[in-house]
Amino acid sequence: MPATRLDSARIRAAREVIDPVFLDSPLFRCEALEPHLGCAVSIKLETANPVRSFKGRGTELVASGIVANGGTAAVCASAGNLGQALAWSGRSRGLAVTVWASRSAPAVKLERIRALGARLELVDGDFDLAREHAVADARERDVRLVEDSLDLETCEGAATIGLELADRPFDVALIALGGGAMATGIGHVLKESAPDVEMVCVQPAGAPAMTLSYRGRRVVTTDSTDTIADGVAGRLPLEPVLDDLLLVADDCLLVRESSIETAMRMLLEQAGLVVEPSGALGIAAVLEDRERFAGRHVVTVVCGSNVDLAAYRRWVSPNVT
Repeated sequence: MPATRLDSARIRAAREVIDPVFLDSPLFRCEALEPHLGCAVSIKLETANPVRSFKGRGTELVASGIVANGGTAAVCASAGNLGQALAWSGRSRGLAVTVWASRSAPAVKLERIRALGARLELVDGDFDLAREHAVADARERDVRLVEDSLDLETCEGAATIGLELADRPFDVALIALGGGAMATGIGHVLKESAPDVEMVCVQPAGAPAMTLSYRGRRVVTTDSTDTIADGVAGRLPLEPVLDDLLLVADDCLLVRESSIETAMRMLLEQAGLVVEPSGALGIAAVLEDRERFAGRHVVTVVCGSNVDLAAYRRWVSPNVT
């Protein structure tokens, strides 16, 4: 494989550091979805853990490394899930965690960050503004800044999902794309261990910065985002992450908000799963192009289930007022 920041030996070793509660998540064939989608569908369920998202795999590596180097505190910006995961991993290791987030982030995510013992700082803006504050805070206090996707631990932690997929027979991996940690991590493992698998990333059309960057092979930023998939709603892609993505992604797709909502409803009705919008992107991609995936076996990672219940009810029951 051409030069990349990720290292396969470190990824394999990561399984010895990550708390087992985040490892070996359920993977199952969801036959109930298949008549609606026209293809075989397997789900990798990354919500059956204490933070209800895949982010704990990466924060376990981050927190362990901070402690090993004598650190006592960490700061991050988060749309909600990273903050929860870092708070959980930091709490068990005695780290003082500060999370910067948008005041408009889902209340359930913000409440859980506080409940896990982190200090929560809110900004009147989006995730990228929260990131600016986190950078300044970490610099001022001289503590570790944790940057999702830029920090290799977050990518290589997510890559352990790929280790759990690599020996399974399937044709296409449909992976949600935000900052890029999960896509680059899983993609790295699959390209090395299962090179015939098509690696397809999926992003909302209302937050397309990384997909536009992938297509243009250079960083493309956007002025704003407009999507219910808050977990992947970034405006400012990071060049090192894009470089890694270009090595492993076969395609990047953009999907409509209506498709995301339909996918969430189908996952509830056909699989019994409460899924946040980011976790439904893979199914949304199939809904928008059934012909492309017809007769193939797709695997999608349901990467989070932290939803605001009032909003969720509107999304999955659009005719109910």
